[in-house]
Amino acid sequence: MKSKFATFIMSIIIILIIGVIGLFGVIIFQEFQEMQTSVEPENFQTVISETPDTIDKNIETPEIITDNPLDNIQDGSSNVGQVDYSDVSVDKYFYNQLEEYSKTIYRAFESNKENMKTGTYKIEFGNSFSDLLDTANGQEQLGSYYQSAIEAYTYDNPEIFYLSPNKMYLNIETTTTRTGNTYNVYINSGNQSNYLIDEFSSKSQVDTAISAIEEVKNRIFSNRTGNTYEDIKMVHDYLVDNLEYDTSISRDNIYNVYGALVNRVAVCEGYARSFKYIMDEMQIPCVLVIGKGRNSQGQIENHAWNYVQLNGVWYAVDTTWDDPVIIGGGTASRESRYKYFLKGSNVFSTDHIPSGQFTEGGKTFNYPNLSSGNYE
Repeated sequence: MKSKFATFIMSIIIILIIGVIGLFGVIIFQEFQEMQTSVEPENFQTVISETPDTIDKNIETPEIITDNPLDNIQDGSSNVGQVDYSDVSVDKYFYNQLEEYSKTIYRAFESNKENMKTGTYKIEFGNSFSDLLDTANGQEQLGSYYQSAIEAYTYDNPEIFYLSPNKMYLNIETTTTRTGNTYNVYINSGNQSNYLIDEFSSKSQVDTAISAIEEVKNRIFSNRTGNTYEDIKMVHDYLVDNLEYDTSISRDNIYNVYGALVNRVAVCEGYARSFKYIMDEMQIPCVLVIGKGRNSQGQIENHAWNYVQLNGVWYAVDTTWDDPVIIGGGTASRESRYKYFLKGSNVFSTDHIPSGQFTEGGKTFNYPNLSSGNYE
Protein backbone atom coordinates (compact mmCIF):
# COMPACT_ATOMS: atom_id res chain seq x y z
CA MET A 1 0.00 0.00 0.00
CA LYS A 2 2.82 2.32 0.93
CA SER A 3 4.49 1.53 -2.38
CA LYS A 4 1.36 2.51 -4.34
CA PHE A 5 0.96 5.69 -2.35
CA ALA A 6 4.62 6.64 -2.91
CA THR A 7 4.28 5.99 -6.62
CA PHE A 8 1.18 8.21 -6.74
CA ILE A 9 2.97 11.03 -4.90
CA MET A 10 6.02 10.70 -7.21
CA SER A 11 3.75 10.92 -10.28
CA ILE A 12 2.14 14.11 -8.98
CA ILE A 13 5.58 15.64 -8.34
CA ILE A 14 6.79 14.74 -11.85
CA ILE A 15 3.63 16.25 -13.43
CA LEU A 16 4.14 19.46 -11.41
CA ILE A 17 7.80 19.67 -12.47
CA ILE A 18 6.88 19.21 -16.13
CA GLY A 19 4.19 21.89 -15.80
CA VAL A 20 6.60 24.38 -14.23
CA ILE A 21 9.19 23.74 -16.96
CA GLY A 22 6.55 24.19 -19.64
CA LEU A 23 5.30 27.46 -18.14
CA PHE A 24 8.87 28.76 -17.86
CA GLY A 25 9.48 27.85 -21.51
CA VAL A 26 6.39 29.78 -22.64
CA ILE A 27 7.59 32.88 -20.74
CA ILE A 28 11.06 32.65 -22.29
CA PHE A 29 9.55 32.21 -25.76
CA GLN A 30 7.40 35.30 -25.34
CA GLU A 31 10.31 37.35 -24.03
CA PHE A 32 12.70 36.45 -26.82
CA GLN A 33 10.75 36.16 -30.02
CA GLU A 34 12.44 34.94 -33.10
CA MET A 35 13.93 37.78 -35.19
CA GLN A 36 11.71 39.22 -37.89
CA THR A 37 13.09 40.93 -40.98
CA SER A 38 11.41 43.97 -42.48
CA VAL A 39 12.56 45.02 -45.90
CA GLU A 40 12.42 48.53 -47.26
CA PRO A 41 14.31 48.02 -50.55
CA GLU A 42 13.48 51.31 -52.19
CA ASN A 43 16.10 52.04 -54.74
CA PHE A 44 16.20 53.31 -58.25
CA GLN A 45 17.40 52.32 -61.65
CA THR A 46 18.48 54.80 -64.25
CA VAL A 47 16.71 53.83 -67.45
CA ILE A 48 17.73 55.58 -70.64
CA SER A 49 15.78 55.61 -73.87
CA GLU A 50 17.20 57.63 -76.72
CA THR A 51 15.88 58.03 -80.25
CA PRO A 52 18.59 57.62 -82.93
CA ASP A 53 17.88 60.81 -84.88
CA THR A 54 19.82 63.97 -85.67
CA ILE A 55 20.01 65.38 -82.15
CA ASP A 56 17.34 63.34 -80.38
CA LYS A 57 18.72 62.96 -76.87
CA ASN A 58 16.47 61.31 -74.27
CA ILE A 59 17.13 60.41 -70.66
CA GLU A 60 14.40 58.90 -68.55
CA THR A 61 14.34 59.77 -64.87
CA PRO A 62 15.14 56.85 -62.57
CA GLU A 63 12.38 54.45 -61.52
CA ILE A 64 11.60 53.19 -58.03
CA ILE A 65 12.06 49.41 -57.87
CA THR A 66 9.98 47.67 -55.19
CA ASP A 67 9.48 44.13 -53.92
CA ASN A 68 13.06 43.09 -54.56
CA PRO A 69 14.09 39.88 -52.71
CA LEU A 70 16.87 40.05 -50.11
CA ASP A 71 19.10 37.48 -48.47
CA ASN A 72 17.34 35.73 -45.58
CA ILE A 73 18.45 36.93 -42.16
CA GLN A 74 19.45 34.02 -39.92
CA ASP A 75 19.68 35.66 -36.49
CA GLY A 76 20.29 38.94 -34.71
CA SER A 77 24.02 38.52 -34.22
CA SER A 78 24.79 41.09 -36.94
CA ASN A 79 23.56 44.00 -34.81
CA VAL A 80 26.58 46.29 -34.51
CA GLY A 81 25.18 49.12 -32.37
CA GLN A 82 25.23 52.69 -33.65
CA VAL A 83 27.60 53.48 -36.52
CA ASP A 84 28.57 57.15 -36.54
CA TYR A 85 29.34 58.94 -39.82
CA SER A 86 29.04 62.46 -38.40
CA ASP A 87 32.77 63.11 -38.81
CA VAL A 88 32.57 62.66 -42.59
CA SER A 89 32.72 66.11 -44.21
CA VAL A 90 30.65 66.65 -47.38
CA ASP A 91 29.89 69.89 -49.21
CA LYS A 92 28.09 68.96 -52.43
CA TYR A 93 25.23 70.71 -54.18
CA PHE A 94 22.47 68.11 -53.81
CA TYR A 95 23.79 66.79 -50.48
CA ASN A 96 23.21 70.21 -48.96
CA GLN A 97 19.50 69.94 -49.79
CA LEU A 98 18.97 66.63 -47.99
CA GLU A 99 17.24 66.00 -44.68
CA GLU A 100 19.50 64.81 -41.85
CA TYR A 101 18.63 61.10 -42.16
CA SER A 102 19.45 61.22 -45.87
CA LYS A 103 22.70 63.04 -45.13
CA THR A 104 23.71 60.21 -42.78
CA ILE A 105 23.22 57.66 -45.56
CA TYR A 106 25.04 59.89 -48.08
CA ARG A 107 27.99 60.28 -45.68
CA ALA A 108 28.10 56.50 -45.28
CA PHE A 109 28.49 56.17 -49.06
CA GLU A 110 31.23 58.79 -49.04
CA SER A 111 33.02 57.13 -46.12
CA ASN A 112 32.94 53.76 -47.89
CA LYS A 113 33.74 54.97 -51.42
CA GLU A 114 36.84 52.77 -51.66
CA ASN A 115 35.11 49.76 -50.08
CA MET A 116 32.18 49.96 -52.49
CA LYS A 117 34.47 49.27 -55.44
CA THR A 118 34.19 45.59 -54.51
CA GLY A 119 30.47 45.68 -55.16
CA THR A 120 29.89 43.43 -52.15
CA TYR A 121 30.86 45.59 -49.18
CA LYS A 122 28.17 45.80 -46.49
CA ILE A 123 27.52 49.37 -45.35
CA GLU A 124 26.53 49.28 -41.67
CA PHE A 125 24.28 51.67 -39.78
CA GLY A 126 23.41 49.47 -36.81
CA ASN A 127 20.73 51.08 -34.65
CA SER A 128 21.39 54.63 -35.93
CA PHE A 129 17.81 55.00 -37.19
CA SER A 130 16.00 53.49 -34.18
CA ASP A 131 14.27 56.76 -33.25
CA LEU A 132 12.80 57.05 -36.76
CA LEU A 133 11.88 53.37 -37.04
CA ASP A 134 9.98 53.53 -33.75
CA THR A 135 7.57 56.07 -35.25
CA ALA A 136 4.48 55.38 -37.35
CA ASN A 137 5.48 54.54 -40.95
CA GLY A 138 9.13 54.71 -39.86
CA GLN A 139 10.29 52.06 -42.32
CA GLU A 140 8.54 53.79 -45.21
CA GLN A 141 10.08 57.12 -44.20
CA LEU A 142 13.56 55.61 -43.97
CA GLY A 143 13.05 54.13 -47.44
CA SER A 144 12.28 57.61 -48.77
CA TYR A 145 15.33 59.10 -47.05
CA TYR A 146 17.47 56.32 -48.52
CA GLN A 147 16.06 57.01 -51.97
CA SER A 148 16.87 60.72 -51.74
CA ALA A 149 20.38 60.00 -50.47
CA ILE A 150 21.32 57.62 -53.26
CA GLU A 151 19.86 59.98 -55.89
CA ALA A 152 21.84 62.94 -54.54
CA TYR A 153 25.01 60.84 -54.28
CA THR A 154 24.72 59.63 -57.86
CA TYR A 155 24.09 63.11 -59.30
CA ASP A 156 26.73 64.81 -57.14
CA ASN A 157 29.47 62.28 -57.90
CA PRO A 158 29.82 61.29 -61.58
CA GLU A 159 33.14 59.59 -60.77
CA ILE A 160 31.16 56.83 -58.98
CA PHE A 161 30.22 55.44 -62.39
CA TYR A 162 30.63 51.81 -61.37
CA LEU A 163 27.76 51.61 -58.85
CA SER A 164 24.35 50.29 -59.90
CA PRO A 165 21.80 51.75 -57.44
CA ASN A 166 19.11 49.28 -58.54
CA LYS A 167 21.32 46.49 -57.15
CA MET A 168 21.75 48.16 -53.74
CA TYR A 169 19.30 47.19 -51.02
CA LEU A 170 18.37 48.77 -47.72
CA ASN A 171 17.85 46.10 -45.04
CA ILE A 172 15.99 46.71 -41.80
CA GLU A 173 16.22 43.92 -39.21
CA THR A 174 13.68 44.22 -36.39
CA THR A 175 13.97 42.27 -33.12
CA THR A 176 10.86 42.42 -30.95
CA THR A 177 10.82 41.72 -27.20
CA ARG A 178 8.54 42.67 -24.33
CA THR A 179 10.58 45.80 -23.74
CA GLY A 180 10.26 47.03 -27.33
CA ASN A 181 11.95 46.80 -30.71
CA THR A 182 15.62 46.99 -31.62
CA TYR A 183 16.82 47.59 -35.17
CA ASN A 184 19.82 46.81 -37.33
CA VAL A 185 20.09 48.64 -40.66
CA TYR A 186 22.57 48.04 -43.45
CA ILE A 187 22.95 48.24 -47.23
CA ASN A 188 24.16 45.32 -49.32
CA SER A 189 23.66 43.70 -52.72
CA GLY A 190 20.72 41.58 -51.60
CA ASN A 191 20.45 38.45 -53.72
CA GLN A 192 22.64 39.98 -56.44
CA SER A 193 26.26 38.87 -56.81
CA ASN A 194 27.34 42.52 -56.43
CA TYR A 195 26.05 46.08 -56.84
CA LEU A 196 28.39 47.08 -59.66
CA ILE A 197 27.06 47.97 -63.12
CA ASP A 198 26.97 45.02 -65.51
CA GLU A 199 30.17 46.07 -67.29
CA PHE A 200 32.28 45.48 -64.15
CA SER A 201 32.51 42.53 -61.78
CA SER A 202 35.52 43.19 -59.53
CA LYS A 203 37.46 45.91 -57.73
CA SER A 204 40.47 45.36 -60.00
CA GLN A 205 38.36 46.07 -63.08
CA VAL A 206 36.98 49.23 -61.44
CA ASP A 207 40.47 50.42 -60.48
CA THR A 208 41.73 49.81 -64.03
CA ALA A 209 38.82 51.84 -65.42
CA ILE A 210 39.45 54.68 -62.96
CA SER A 211 43.12 54.78 -63.97
CA ALA A 212 42.11 55.06 -67.64
CA ILE A 213 39.72 57.92 -66.84
CA GLU A 214 42.35 59.76 -64.82
CA GLU A 215 44.83 59.42 -67.68
CA VAL A 216 42.37 61.23 -69.96
CA LYS A 217 41.68 63.80 -67.26
CA ASN A 218 45.38 64.50 -66.89
CA ARG A 219 45.72 65.06 -70.63
CA ILE A 220 42.87 67.55 -70.49
CA PHE A 221 44.42 69.22 -67.45
CA SER A 222 47.66 69.74 -69.34
CA ASN A 223 45.80 72.35 -71.42
CA ARG A 224 44.55 74.38 -68.47
CA THR A 225 45.18 78.12 -68.59
CA GLY A 226 44.09 79.14 -65.09
CA ASN A 227 41.44 81.40 -66.64
CA THR A 228 38.04 80.01 -65.64
CA TYR A 229 36.27 80.98 -68.86
CA GLU A 230 39.04 79.56 -71.05
CA ASP A 231 39.15 76.33 -69.03
CA ILE A 232 35.37 75.84 -69.27
CA LYS A 233 35.55 76.45 -73.01
CA MET A 234 38.51 74.07 -73.35
CA VAL A 235 36.64 71.21 -71.66
CA HIS A 236 33.50 71.94 -73.70
CA ASP A 237 35.55 71.87 -76.90
CA TYR A 238 37.34 68.67 -75.90
CA LEU A 239 34.05 66.81 -75.41
CA VAL A 240 32.55 68.18 -78.63
CA ASP A 241 35.70 67.33 -80.63
CA ASN A 242 36.44 63.91 -79.17
CA LEU A 243 33.12 62.28 -78.29
CA GLU A 244 30.82 60.45 -80.67
CA TYR A 245 27.11 60.42 -79.96
CA ASP A 246 25.87 56.82 -79.84
CA THR A 247 22.80 56.62 -82.08
CA SER A 248 22.60 52.83 -81.62
CA ILE A 249 21.91 53.13 -77.87
CA SER A 250 23.46 49.69 -77.48
CA ARG A 251 27.12 50.09 -76.52
CA ASP A 252 28.54 49.62 -73.03
CA ASN A 253 29.06 52.54 -70.64
CA ILE A 254 27.40 55.15 -72.88
CA TYR A 255 25.74 56.77 -69.85
CA ASN A 256 28.87 57.31 -67.73
CA VAL A 257 32.27 59.00 -67.66
CA TYR A 258 34.16 55.84 -68.58
CA GLY A 259 32.29 55.39 -71.85
CA ALA A 260 32.56 59.08 -72.67
CA LEU A 261 36.19 59.78 -71.76
CA VAL A 262 37.83 56.41 -72.45
CA ASN A 263 35.67 54.83 -75.16
CA ARG A 264 34.72 58.29 -76.51
CA VAL A 265 31.15 57.18 -77.19
CA ALA A 266 28.21 58.43 -75.14
CA VAL A 267 24.65 59.71 -75.02
CA CYS A 268 23.57 62.95 -73.36
CA GLU A 269 23.96 61.64 -69.81
CA GLY A 270 27.53 60.55 -70.57
CA TYR A 271 28.38 63.97 -72.02
CA ALA A 272 26.85 65.81 -69.05
CA ARG A 273 28.43 63.58 -66.39
CA SER A 274 31.85 63.93 -68.04
CA PHE A 275 31.58 67.72 -68.17
CA LYS A 276 30.69 67.80 -64.46
CA TYR A 277 33.46 65.34 -63.60
CA ILE A 278 36.13 67.54 -65.22
CA MET A 279 34.66 70.74 -63.76
CA ASP A 280 34.65 69.15 -60.29
CA GLU A 281 38.28 68.12 -60.71
CA MET A 282 39.09 71.73 -61.70
CA GLN A 283 37.09 72.96 -58.68
CA ILE A 284 34.74 74.93 -60.92
CA PRO A 285 31.18 74.73 -59.50
CA CYS A 286 28.98 72.63 -61.78
CA VAL A 287 25.78 70.59 -61.48
CA LEU A 288 24.17 67.88 -63.57
CA VAL A 289 20.68 68.86 -64.76
CA ILE A 290 17.94 66.60 -66.09
CA GLY A 291 14.68 67.58 -67.68
CA LYS A 292 13.03 67.97 -71.07
CA GLY A 293 14.39 69.36 -74.29
CA ARG A 294 12.68 70.45 -77.50
CA ASN A 295 14.76 69.03 -80.34
CA SER A 296 15.31 70.40 -83.82
CA GLN A 297 12.10 68.73 -85.00
CA GLY A 298 10.10 70.44 -82.23
CA GLN A 299 9.65 67.18 -80.30
CA ILE A 300 9.78 67.18 -76.50
CA GLU A 301 12.12 64.52 -75.05
CA ASN A 302 14.05 63.68 -71.91
CA HIS A 303 17.51 65.20 -71.79
CA ALA A 304 20.55 66.02 -69.59
CA TRP A 305 22.90 69.02 -69.50
CA ASN A 306 24.87 71.19 -67.02
CA TYR A 307 24.87 74.46 -65.15
CA VAL A 308 28.31 75.91 -64.45
CA GLN A 309 29.34 78.90 -62.34
CA LEU A 310 31.53 81.64 -63.80
CA ASN A 311 32.40 84.80 -61.86
CA GLY A 312 29.75 83.96 -59.30
CA VAL A 313 26.98 83.62 -61.92
CA TRP A 314 25.40 80.38 -63.18
CA TYR A 315 25.14 79.65 -66.91
CA ALA A 316 23.88 76.65 -68.90
CA VAL A 317 26.06 74.38 -71.03
CA ASP A 318 24.78 71.56 -73.25
CA THR A 319 27.78 69.76 -74.73
CA THR A 320 25.55 67.12 -76.35
CA TRP A 321 23.51 69.53 -78.42
CA ASP A 322 26.69 71.45 -79.28
CA ASP A 323 27.86 68.19 -80.88
CA PRO A 324 24.97 67.41 -83.25
CA VAL A 325 24.90 64.29 -85.39
CA ILE A 326 25.31 65.49 -88.96
CA ILE A 327 23.35 63.32 -91.35
CA GLY A 328 25.59 62.40 -94.27
CA GLY A 329 28.74 63.46 -92.40
CA GLY A 330 30.38 66.86 -92.27
CA THR A 331 31.27 69.30 -89.50
CA ALA A 332 28.98 71.45 -87.39
CA SER A 333 29.21 75.20 -87.96
CA ARG A 334 30.68 77.45 -85.27
CA GLU A 335 27.17 78.74 -84.59
CA SER A 336 25.97 75.18 -83.90
CA ARG A 337 29.10 74.36 -81.89
CA TYR A 338 28.45 77.12 -79.33
CA LYS A 339 24.68 77.40 -79.56
CA TYR A 340 24.30 76.07 -76.00
CA PHE A 341 27.52 77.28 -74.40
CA LEU A 342 27.27 79.56 -71.33
CA LYS A 343 23.71 80.60 -72.07
CA GLY A 344 21.24 82.35 -69.81
CA SER A 345 17.63 81.44 -69.19
CA ASN A 346 16.26 83.93 -71.76
CA VAL A 347 17.77 81.80 -74.53
CA PHE A 348 18.36 78.40 -72.96
CA SER A 349 14.90 78.00 -71.42
CA THR A 350 13.19 78.27 -74.79
CA ASP A 351 14.03 74.61 -75.46
CA HIS A 352 15.29 73.24 -72.09
CA ILE A 353 12.94 72.60 -69.16
CA PRO A 354 14.74 71.38 -66.00
CA SER A 355 13.17 68.92 -63.57
CA GLY A 356 14.52 68.52 -60.04
CA GLN A 357 12.57 65.33 -59.40
CA PHE A 358 14.86 62.45 -60.36
CA THR A 359 12.30 59.72 -59.68
CA GLU A 360 8.54 59.68 -59.78
CA GLY A 361 7.27 60.54 -56.31
CA GLY A 362 10.82 61.25 -55.09
CA LYS A 363 12.29 64.37 -53.52
CA THR A 364 12.31 67.49 -55.69
CA PHE A 365 15.75 69.10 -55.68
CA ASN A 366 16.44 72.73 -56.54
CA TYR A 367 18.89 73.88 -59.22
CA PRO A 368 20.96 77.09 -59.11
CA ASN A 369 19.30 80.26 -60.32
CA LEU A 370 20.39 80.68 -63.92
CA SER A 371 21.51 84.04 -65.25
CA SER A 372 18.84 85.59 -67.43
CA GLY A 373 21.40 86.73 -70.00
CA ASN A 374 24.15 84.87 -71.83
CA TYR A 375 27.79 85.16 -70.78
CA GLU A 376 29.42 88.00 -72.71
